[in-house]
Amino acid sequence: MSSSIPFERYDEEFLSLTEQVTSKLRALDPATASAVISPSADADLKMAHNLLLQADDLLKQMGLEARGVEDSGVKRDLLGKVRVCKTRLANLRDDYEAAKGFVERNNLGLNGDIESGGRNRSSNGGKERLLSNTDALQSQSDTLANARSIMAETESVALEITEELGRHRETISSAHGRVRQVTGMTNRARRIVQSMSRREVQQKLILYGVGGTIMIVFLMLIYGMFR
Repeated sequence: MSSSIPFERYDEEFLSLTEQVTSKLRALDPATASAVISPSADADLKMAHNLLLQADDLLKQMGLEARGVEDSGVKRDLLGKVRVCKTRLANLRDDYEAAKGFVERNNLGLNGDIESGGRNRSSNGGKERLLSNTDALQSQSDTLANARSIMAETESVALEITEELGRHRETISSAHGRVRQVTGMTNRARRIVQSMSRREVQQKLILYGVGGTIMIVFLMLIYGMFR
């Protein structure tokens, strides 16, 4: 479990960041906040946005750390924690968007107008259109940010796959080297066996030759004795 120690530190830091975001957004919750919100609402909203960005970067690092663990059981547990953190971060983003819309409406004076019975409807219509355009631009900006985030995560996964393929390639190359080494040893053994077989044949031929010569000499001696 020593390899998961850095992940646990990231997890603790992520929890701290999300708690800070929750604290900043609590006063900006449209369901509980009053029509006139605190003058520090814009600063709180900006701080919450920065904290969300930090949490997103930290979550990416947690994913890399979890995928880098060799133990399959530990990796599965850590990736499960990453998924839980992603869900929590997504919920906080939704809360942030709701709080942002509430603050923007308050800055345009729409919240007060709604509570007062909808006075100055023509003015409100212009403010609503302005707010709608602002929301559209922000949505496009968020879409681009999400696309960049997905690209960065895809790149990290691709790098990890490339490293894994490199390790497999080294293993395969090592196996090929061992196969070539064994093949070379087999060829040398075959040549040795062939050489021993040739020597055995040569020794048999020599023995046959010596035996034949002795037999001829013996027959010649017998022939000379009875001649």
